[in-house]
This record gives sequence, structure tokens and C-alpha cells, in this order.
Amino acid sequence: MNRRAVLGATTLLAVPGLVGARDAAAQAAPPVVGPAVHRFQVGALRVTVVTDGTNVRQDVRQGLVVNASAEQVSGALQAAGIQGVAMRNPFNVTFVEGPGGLVAIDVGTGGIGGPQTGAMHANMREAGLDPARVTRIVHTHFHGDHIGGLTNAEGAAIYPNATIAVPEREWAFWMDAGEESRASEARRPAFANARRRFGPYAQKVERFAPDAQVAPGIRAVATNGHSPGHTSFLIHDGNEQALVIGDAITTPAFFMANPEWYPVFDMDPTMAVETRKRLLDRAATERMQVIGYHFDMPATGRVERAGTGYRLVPATA
Repeated sequence: MNRRAVLGATTLLAVPGLVGARDAAAQAAPPVVGPAVHRFQVGALRVTVVTDGTNVRQDVRQGLVVNASAEQVSGALQAAGIQGVAMRNPFNVTFVEGPGGLVAIDVGTGGIGGPQTGAMHANMREAGLDPARVTRIVHTHFHGDHIGGLTNAEGAAIYPNATIAVPEREWAFWMDAGEESRASEARRPAFANARRRFGPYAQKVERFAPDAQVAPGIRAVATNGHSPGHTSFLIHDGNEQALVIGDAITTPAFFMANPEWYPVFDMDPTMAVETRKRLLDRAATERMQVIGYHFDMPATGRVERAGTGYRLVPATA
């Protein structure tokens, strides 16, 4: 495996210069597990999940789960039927078509995740989606693998006709020079990356409050912890609903099965765990579909209680 395909949290947050790899990576869609595109309806709203590709963590026993031993992580892998110690880390973007036009929830990596990422545009074409048709982009949070796809290698806007909706808490944190000065050396470049990605859209950025209606049929759900203003989104029409969870819950084999575990990516682990438990309980109780940014495609399924934790029952592709 090419070592560039095994980028960790620090790389995705702090090395925006790797976006130069995007153009080469985007020339051909990388291999994915499951379909590249998955569609379903939420009432009259058409939901399309498009993968931007995947990278691979070669040994997830080390450094990913902060509060679990290597032996516990190995046990979780075995319980999930995963052979070996390597795991895929997919990146998936959700599009919603309805009265608000074509809305994107996050925009993919822009190729910074390694040579097997940067497939968004190829897969959008397969889905019949044109970046010029996107009328609005709403963001879960500002980590690099979620905002990298806002601009191309030259720094120009990829979605020229879109307004940008951002959580007010997330914007306040990443645009604060004081927070930047207090950040660790590893995290500090992420502040500059956020300014650079949003720069071409400066006149189109709208900040929203927790629980705001960000587009017709899409409501914000405050899920702080992974980042200061992390937000999930409830897609709803009539009695039907689906929850785009962003990074509030990532690898199901670890953080659904063991909701009290937390990954190195969570910026406020205590709050992140509380958020995770609340979301999982809600999803299981209401039997709603969930969409995971880092789930294997089709990246959609239902949450069931399983012992002291939960499990994902994937949707049929």
C-alpha cells in the first residue's frame, strides 16, 4: 500500500498542501467497496450518497481509538468479522434534491486523503449531478476531509452557484485568531485551510444556529464534541426522515458497538461520547435511516441495539 493512502488525523487536518494530488486522483474514480452512488427517497426528497473514495488505515489497533487497548480493538474487529488489522476509511457526500434545489452536505476531501480519494466529480457524473447545479452547501464541520472539495488546486470555487451554510459555533472557532494561536502545531494549519477553502465564497457564507432549518426539508441537529460546532442534519418530509450524522459516529464496528470509545479525531471526547450515545439511542428508538460520512457504501442503514452497544444494519444497495 502506498503510504500516502494511510494519512491520519493530523495529515487531513494540517497538511492542506497535499491538495495538489487532487487533480491526478480525480482523473479516474478509485476502486470502492459497494456502489459509488446510492439513492433513496425521504418522502418527496431525493437523497443521493456519492463516495469520494477511500483510504486505508493499516493498523487500527494503534492510535485510532484513544481509550481502548490494542486487544480490545482486535476483539472489536473480530466481532465485526473483519480479518486482519487494516480498515478502509471511506468519504461520502450526501446530496438532497427538493424544493431547495440541489443541496450538498459537505463536499469531500478534494483529494487530500490520498491517491484513492478525489473521485467526487467522476461519481457525481455517474449520478447525473453537476457541480453547477448545486444551489446550497451545508457543512457538518471544518475538518479538512469535509471542506477540501470546496476549491480546486488553483484555489477557485468548484461550486460557483452555491450559497454556503455553516454552523455558527464552528465558524467562530476556526476563524478566531486567538484559537489559532493557542492551537497545537499539528492543528494550526487547519485554521489557514478553513480560511483558504471558504475564501472564494466569502460573500455567500451564511451562519446558522443549532437546530435551524438550513434548507427546505433539512434541519440542523447540534452534535458538538467531534469539533466545537459539529452539526448533523435531519432530512425530513412528512413522517419520513433520515439523519446525516457526519463524524459524530464514524467506524460502526468501534463506535456503535462501543459508544464510550472515542477516536483521536474527537476534539472534546467527553462531549463527543455524550453526543454519540444520544444519537444512537434516538436512531434506534425512531428506527430512522442514518447516513455516515465514513461508512462503507451504501453508507446508509438503520441502527439496532446490540448488547451494551449498537450495530448498523446496512441498507440494500
